Amino acid sequence: MVVATIGVAGELAALVERLLGVRLPVGLRAWDGSAAGPQDGPVVVIRSRRALRRLLWNPDELGLSRAYVAGELEVDGDLANGLARFWELARQGALSKPKPRDVLGALGTAVKLGAIGPRPAPPGEEARLSGRRHTRARDRDAIAHHYDLSNAFYRLVLDPSMAYSCAYFTSEDMTIAEAQHAKLDLVCRKLGLEPGMRLLDVGCGWGSMIVHAARHFGVRSTGVTISARQKAHIEHRIADEGLADLVSVRLQDYREVADEPFDAVSTIEMGEHVGEENYPRYAGVLHRALKPGGRLLLQQMSRGADAPGGGAFIESYVAPDMHMRPVSRTIAHLEGAGFEIRDVHALREHYVWTVRAWAATLEQRWDEAVRLVGEGQARVWRLYLAGGALTFEEGRMGVDQILAVRPGGRGVPRTREWA
Repeated sequence: MVVATIGVAGELAALVERLLGVRLPVGLRAWDGSAAGPQDGPVVVIRSRRALRRLLWNPDELGLSRAYVAGELEVDGDLANGLARFWELARQGALSKPKPRDVLGALGTAVKLGAIGPRPAPPGEEARLSGRRHTRARDRDAIAHHYDLSNAFYRLVLDPSMAYSCAYFTSEDMTIAEAQHAKLDLVCRKLGLEPGMRLLDVGCGWGSMIVHAARHFGVRSTGVTISARQKAHIEHRIADEGLADLVSVRLQDYREVADEPFDAVSTIEMGEHVGEENYPRYAGVLHRALKPGGRLLLQQMSRGADAPGGGAFIESYVAPDMHMRPVSRTIAHLEGAGFEIRDVHALREHYVWTVRAWAATLEQRWDEAVRLVGEGQARVWRLYLAGGALTFEEGRMGVDQILAVRPGGRGVPRTREWA
């Protein structure tokens, strides 16, 4: 059903269709009660003139994100479906830079609707970092912005192990907890872990890997993180589960790791945070941390040359300073550090299922999430998860497990014994 009215929604629909050169892909409703466009799918609800003012100042992803996080713009219906419709227009070239006459037309409509005014302040949920990228101090601030949000919030959204990374679904009826257990088991098997071995987990999150390796494979595992809240959570977990003789955690930057070499090293979705310029150093740290013949399992997201940080919304609200690259370039960095690459395992579809599971939990427990972190931050997560699942589903991002070995010593078996 398509509705067209002469109110605010009708004015905006006409403007958007002139700018895009195509029919409006979603419905519109405005603060005056008017509606326009298709109403039997996702409907964008513009709650105030302030949303339009944000778009005048930032007519792009950042302006839309700010209006959504601030609650000035809502989506009634399937948010992911609405995003998919606009991304399809982007692929067709409809979202190219507007012509000068179109800009003048947009300003005229804004004046008519009373949307002209000073630039609104960004929502408080937006990251505000200072200093040079990927210094130790700025990295701590960037990690704190996302990972120190609230341990209780992450317990609510994630599985009981609090594994905040792509899971491994070996069957379609697995729960997220079962799929995360399968992922951790897979990592441990690929590393060839045996009782008594020493494991280092770089960027250990809330301890899912180090606890799993100790409990199920009998290894002595050490995790490093620069998140104080993550470290506190892990220490409580170690005490509660009686693992103090096998598991330890440090508040430590990866650049500060200087132990005797370990038998195995894991680093699960940590490499995205070190920056392109620091990645050779990061790879070198991983290499030096291993004994000859020791194995590295690196799980990491990948992306093409466009938007290596994930785009304006991700960079501003979720993971500031994140950098992703094609998997081939990550492999080149590892080889440059002296590693021999032994296996690359693409898990892209598994991230679709992982993120959808987190999103479903968020929606089911929405009121609890809002109580824990506030409505603005909960809206950040709703948009983040809806867009993330779609990005992996459409192949604009990937995630891979890379198994590498430091030459010498025991090496790897003749077959994929972990399969």
